[in-house]
Amino acid sequence: MSSKKSIRKKLILEGIFAILIAITPILFYWYKYIPVGSTSYLFFGIEFGDNGFNDVADSFYYYFGKIVPLLLLIIWFITSKEWWYYAILIPIAMYSFQLFAVLTFESGIVDENEVMYVIAVTMVVVPVVYFIRVKLVDKHVHGIDLEAMDTELQILKEKEELRKEREKLEQRQKTASKKM
Repeated sequence: MSSKKSIRKKLILEGIFAILIAITPILFYWYKYIPVGSTSYLFFGIEFGDNGFNDVADSFYYYFGKIVPLLLLIIWFITSKEWWYYAILIPIAMYSFQLFAVLTFESGIVDENEVMYVIAVTMVVVPVVYFIRVKLVDKHVHGIDLEAMDTELQILKEKEELRKEREKLEQRQKTASKKM
């Protein structure tokens, strides 16, 4: 019974992802369906303003120019099963900072200052991805299993300790036999 529920949940989730991917071209070109020169736009009872841009069409052009790639990258990140999927966080961070700059359009500058924030994210993500890659290459390409090596080193340490204890016992035995 739980197997059917998990399959159903998986199909629903995949269906939602498929629908989101299918409507991205419509979202991306949504600005073309907004009247040129309008300062506000009413959609499903929500009123959108121009937010400092020339008109609402321009603001939607910038909004969805960031939202659509961000949405696709997030879907890719969530559904990826590759070892390097953390690297997708870098463009996700880039589009997130750009979207934030567009949504808070006060300075009149778009897509210029976000590189400093992305560099900070990159400085965290790249070492993590490289560390994962090194571990995978060591294990699968070179056949080095770090856990097996740790276990073997532990066994060797224990053997060395036992050898030292045996030598001490033998030394005590020799001294005890000399005294008798």
